[in-house]
Amino acid sequence: MVRLSGFDPPGGETDELLAEVGELVAELVTTAADRDVLGHDRGDELIGRLLDQRPGEAPAELTETLAQLRAVLATGVDNAAPGELAYIPGSGLLTSALGDLLAGVANRYTGMSGFTPAAVALEQGVLRWLTELFDLPERSQGLLLSGGSNANLTAIVTAREKHADGRADLATIYVGEHAHASVRKAARIAGVPGPQIRVCGSSDGARLDPECVRVAIKQDLAEGLRPAAIVGAAGTTNAGAIDPLDRLADLAAELDVWFHVDAAYGGFFQLTQRGRERLAGIERADSITLDPHKSLYLPFGTGALLVRERDDLAHAFAESGDYLRDHSEDLDTLPDFSAITPELTREWRGLRLWLPLQLHGVAAFERSLDATLDLAADAWRDLRADPAVEVIGEPDLSIVVFRVVGDDAAQDAAVRAINADGRVRLSTTVIDGRVAVRLAVLSHRTTRSTVEIALRLIHEAAAVAAG
Repeated sequence: MVRLSGFDPPGGETDELLAEVGELVAELVTTAADRDVLGHDRGDELIGRLLDQRPGEAPAELTETLAQLRAVLATGVDNAAPGELAYIPGSGLLTSALGDLLAGVANRYTGMSGFTPAAVALEQGVLRWLTELFDLPERSQGLLLSGGSNANLTAIVTAREKHADGRADLATIYVGEHAHASVRKAARIAGVPGPQIRVCGSSDGARLDPECVRVAIKQDLAEGLRPAAIVGAAGTTNAGAIDPLDRLADLAAELDVWFHVDAAYGGFFQLTQRGRERLAGIERADSITLDPHKSLYLPFGTGALLVRERDDLAHAFAESGDYLRDHSEDLDTLPDFSAITPELTREWRGLRLWLPLQLHGVAAFERSLDATLDLAADAWRDLRADPAVEVIGEPDLSIVVFRVVGDDAAQDAAVRAINADGRVRLSTTVIDGRVAVRLAVLSHRTTRSTVEIALRLIHEAAAVAAG
């Protein structure tokens, strides 16, 4: 019967609190591999109670409070389950969550390096590992942000400042038709007028065509506009396709335009030999968005941005304030994150990435991502052999896109039938104006048996569609 006696409870209460919460954590971790992704109640009655609930004047009892959390976790979509194949899943690592717990309790300020230099050094060390992974120069800088959307926004603002002299009204951005929505949103937030966000075509229906980008840039230059950034995708969300990064890098260098690569989904396949080969050209980018909460399996809220020139970030974001005049001197070897990002106050995000890499080792992530590529390739070969299934391109990474026999309504019906099983969840998208079905393999909990369940259900749905 734990009831907290103070904001900093004595040792005995702390032990009881951690023990009881630890039981729930252990339950979540040990059952994760066996849980269904769908089939849970939406929780309408619970939602109503929670909306009406207000905190009491007196402390609540811990067991009853955790019971409410258990009730919440028994509802909705369990995207941490192995059968989450619909969207790019975030499976979540216990070791990263432990890093968050430690960082939150210690609550060290890392916006400026002078306050706790060693904490910033810990984060900067793992960021250097990221820049080295992508062969960026020593003067490059990594950042940990809240996710890919914030990383894309930070990159677009940096590009706007460098190549459009801050003139958002004159800036133009070039994206592919399959670019993630967050890229277009970032450009709008950065002040780029909607009509100047150029959505360029594809030569194969999946990948950005550099020649289409070239024509658009030439026209914009002739009209006195300022091309700020070309955005390529290293794994589109629609189909996992990789844009021709080397050719886009050539074009950006030729026309003096920022080259940003949105690798939120696919970037960490760079850890594998196959991934490095398929992502060739990414090392030439001016900036790269990554999402460790996708392909490094960390909890949601962990995005990263790598920028080739740290000074470009400082030019875009550095500001001074009189209230900061007496903060501790910073070490030349450490960054002030507040001077190179939009944030002054920030979480100590480095620990949530550093701790799992230390405790699992890089090779464990490499093996897992290699296995993911194998599962996707095998699923593609299996589906290609079914005459009632039309596969749409060979997967560049770990997303398999296909259609069953029939019209768009048949695709929706097939996904409903597959998802009704509850153990796996697939989703749809639109490719070349037609509805298609996506099978996205990425969770560290997704095994061959999980994919085999999905394939069996797909074949059954395809057979029904074929009549």
